[in-house]
Amino acid sequence: MARFLLFRLYGPLAAWGVPAVGELRPIQPHPSRSAILGLLGAALGVERNDAAAQSALADGYGIAVRVDSPGNLIEDYHTVQAPRARRNFDPATRRDELAVPFDQIETMVTRRGYVTDALAVVAVWARDGALHSLGALAEALRRPAFVLYLGRKSCPLSLPPVPVLSAADDLPSALAEADGHWAACDEILGARLDRLPRPGRRTELLWDDDLTPPPVEESRILRRRRRDQPADRGRWQFQERWEQAAVLEKTGGGPA
Repeated sequence: MARFLLFRLYGPLAAWGVPAVGELRPIQPHPSRSAILGLLGAALGVERNDAAAQSALADGYGIAVRVDSPGNLIEDYHTVQAPRARRNFDPATRRDELAVPFDQIETMVTRRGYVTDALAVVAVWARDGALHSLGALAEALRRPAFVLYLGRKSCPLSLPPVPVLSAADDLPSALAEADGHWAACDEILGARLDRLPRPGRRTELLWDDDLTPPPVEESRILRRRRRDQPADRGRWQFQERWEQAAVLEKTGGGPA
C-alpha cells in the first residue's frame, strides 16, 4: 500500500500567495499548503463552494515540499478596473461587472509577485479518515477534472505532474525513488527538457508537523508558523499551522 504520493511542479511563472490586503500581492518562493490542496481539489473536481469536500481535503492529508530550484522573484505592475462597491450587485461575468456607466468604474494599481523558472517536488501522505486514497489522487493528477495552475490562473504547468506512488517507510527514501522514476522519464523525453532547472547541491525541504519520523536530524530543523491552512475557501480565510524546514546538502552524485 502506498504511503507517499509524489509529483513535480514546474512552470515559467508561479505565484504562491501569502496573506495580502490592498494593492500589494506578495508571494513566497515555494508552494504553500493551501495552493497544493487547491491543486489537488481541482484535479479531483472539487468545487470551491463545496465546504464539506474542501474541509476533508484540508484535514485529510499531510504535505512536504522540496525546493529543487527556487527560481527568481519578480514583481509585475497591474492596473485593475472595477465598479464602485454597491449593495445587491452580483455580476455573473466580468463583462456584466463592467457594464455600468464609465464614471462608476474605478482603477486600482497593484503590484503582484511571481517566481520564475522554479521547480518543486511535492510529497503527500494520507491522515486518518482521508476521503480519497493516494492512488485516487494520483489518477486525478493524471486526468484532472479542472485545469491545474501554479497559484494563479495565468501560471500554467509546463510539465505534467507525473505522480509517483511510493511504499517507502520514510520521506527521504520515497523522494529518492521518485527521483529515479523522473530521471528515467526525462531521459525518454530528451531534448524537450534541456531547459528544465536541475537541483543544486543545496535544496530546502519543508513539511507538516505530523510526519514521523522526521526526514532529517532534529538539530537541523527550523520550526515556524505559516498562515496557509484553509479554513473557509469561500471567504478566503486561512488558519495558522506549524511548518518544519531544513536545508539538505547533496553528497556524491545522487539525488539530495
